[in-house]
Amino acid sequence: MKKQPLIVVAGGGGFIGGHLVADLLRRGHTQIRSVDIKPLGEWYQVFPQIENIVADLKDKDACLAACRGAGEIYNLAADMGGMGFIEQNKALCMLSVLINTHLLMAALESGVERFFFASSACVYNADKQRAADVEPLKEADAYPALAEDGYGWEKLFSERMCRHFYEDFGLITRVARFHNVYGPHGTWEGGREKAPAAVCRKVLEALATGQHEIELWGDGRQTRSFMYIDDCIAGIDKIMHSDIDEPINLGSSELVSINELVDLVEAIGGAKLRRTYNLSAPKGVNGRNSDNTKIRGYLGWEPSTPLAEGMRKTFAWIRGEYQAKYGVQAGAA
Repeated sequence: MKKQPLIVVAGGGGFIGGHLVADLLRRGHTQIRSVDIKPLGEWYQVFPQIENIVADLKDKDACLAACRGAGEIYNLAADMGGMGFIEQNKALCMLSVLINTHLLMAALESGVERFFFASSACVYNADKQRAADVEPLKEADAYPALAEDGYGWEKLFSERMCRHFYEDFGLITRVARFHNVYGPHGTWEGGREKAPAAVCRKVLEALATGQHEIELWGDGRQTRSFMYIDDCIAGIDKIMHSDIDEPINLGSSELVSINELVDLVEAIGGAKLRRTYNLSAPKGVNGRNSDNTKIRGYLGWEPSTPLAEGMRKTFAWIRGEYQAKYGVQAGAA
């Protein structure tokens, strides 16, 4: 039997990274190195049967150590969060460029065969996202460049780094532009959570406290698509082992408004809440959706978990976490 290559998951202590490691284990991989800057006790999922390393991958020496002996690198590491964090921490988001730069350099020096970079829909031109009834974003819509300030520009620059390491040095790189990934085992409070988890928590808080109201950022009419974590993990594997040598969308094409997202979570939780709208809070672009024409053409596949199904699973997990932390019952069973 051919010896399994060592797989490195950068950002393995994070939400998507933890799910990726779990999936690799389910598929029979045993040679896995998971690396994250957070103390091990703060990782979202920990798997003791693999090699777990706490290290700052902004440092090149840490990247060289992480990549040593590896056949594949999955770079999911970044300093990021929901829109509130992104808009208020632009410099921190930009510094993540050191992670991808040093990982690419280390991967090349270590003879890595394939390198995956997790980019973001935040790379897309803001002028194409001004209307709530947005046209789905095609890969070409990243140019002319007008990315999300800070985080989006870092992702766009890192995409170019991947491209040039492939063109100049032959390192096989694969790039996926994630669109709003959600699901269990993610951030649900503290300021870095994204809209699906934040809405779940706010509905649970309203039910637990008896204050049946919810504050939304923006006017609630802004639109998004949300991709369930299982679809994201499946897409990562398919893209990594494909011949797709250009950045490609990885997201659901099911467009909903934030008001519709709240409607859905209210129905799941058995609540009906008064809504207040904080128009001065960060809300991001007015509309963003994924055009999946290319991924369907390349793979005959696209993310397909219905939002209602994914949100039921997510709400149930967050409800359990909320009740375990605060000792209160909240939300319908």
